[in-house]
Amino acid sequence: MIERIHPYADGGDLAASREFYVHVLGLDVAMEDPVLTLRSPANPTAQVIVLPPGMENPPPRFGIDVGTPANVDAAHAEVVRRGLRVVYPLTDEPWGVRRFFVEDPSGTVVNVLAHLR
Repeated sequence: MIERIHPYADGGDLAASREFYVHVLGLDVAMEDPVLTLRSPANPTAQVIVLPPGMENPPPRFGIDVGTPANVDAAHAEVVRRGLRVVYPLTDEPWGVRRFFVEDPSGTVVNVLAHLR
């Protein structure tokens, strides 16, 4: 089950981006490290993730949260079974997500993830 889909934005100036999303659009700051994550106060699954400048191995342009690590593992297994291109291996990240990046049939790289409990 998909729990959320979130776009990534470039954050050439993180302070200005934070100011814009919080004070212009009314989002709340959910996380600031390793990326700036902003969410709707009315719907916490509506999020924008702002990438810091010079981020090593930045994620793709959007991510899909599949809910649980087991769902990430199942999605990864299906990607491998279908012979799709895995761009970033299945990894437990230190900030608490399990994820991998896959190229969809049109070449768009998708970050498939779940939060570790």
